[in-house]
Amino acid sequence: MSVRFSVEEFAKLKKLLPVYEWGLRTLLTKLNIIHEDLKDFQDNHSIEYIRSRMKAPESIAQKLYEMNVDITTDNAKKYLRDIAGLRIICPFAKDIYFLADLLKSMPAVNILEEKDYVSNPKPSGYRSYHLILELPVFFSGKTEYITVEIQIRTEAMNFWATLEHKARYKYREHIPKHLSDELIVIADKIAALDDRMFKIHEIISLINQDVQEI
Repeated sequence: MSVRFSVEEFAKLKKLLPVYEWGLRTLLTKLNIIHEDLKDFQDNHSIEYIRSRMKAPESIAQKLYEMNVDITTDNAKKYLRDIAGLRIICPFAKDIYFLADLLKSMPAVNILEEKDYVSNPKPSGYRSYHLILELPVFFSGKTEYITVEIQIRTEAMNFWATLEHKARYKYREHIPKHLSDELIVIADKIAALDDRMFKIHEIISLINQDVQEI
């Protein structure tokens, strides 16, 4: 079933979405500065890359419909915290917690929600670290607060999440049991692989350190 905003509400939504985009760009700029600082001045490669996205009006309407609330712009702002989103990809799982702590210490940002699906995976096997941030956006002589969802995960976790998302879309959220069981097994193997890769990374770092000291 296709659900949409009314013409009047869609006009209101078109005025709200740019505010989220401005807030998203502001946060992305802050994170890019952190990325460059870590990489260029601290020799810390905790961030592989960052991706941003805005939820489409159709997706906003669908989510409000599934929440059984009126499809209005006010309800979108009231009930949805993921209209704007960022995904940070890290080399290793340990980097996830380092970056989460950095984000939580960022000035002018308020943490509204925090979910650790890395240490406590979902039953499906999904692993990622989620933060909902609130930040101010100044425009037209006023300040408005918007929320941004941030997901922090490794490349392997991201690959698994993309595959699982495709499966859910294909089977309309009803993934056959044999397939969901296989996804859980793969998720566990990916977590083990992430851990082994980090151990290899640590060994290489120690070897390089010993070579430099000679």
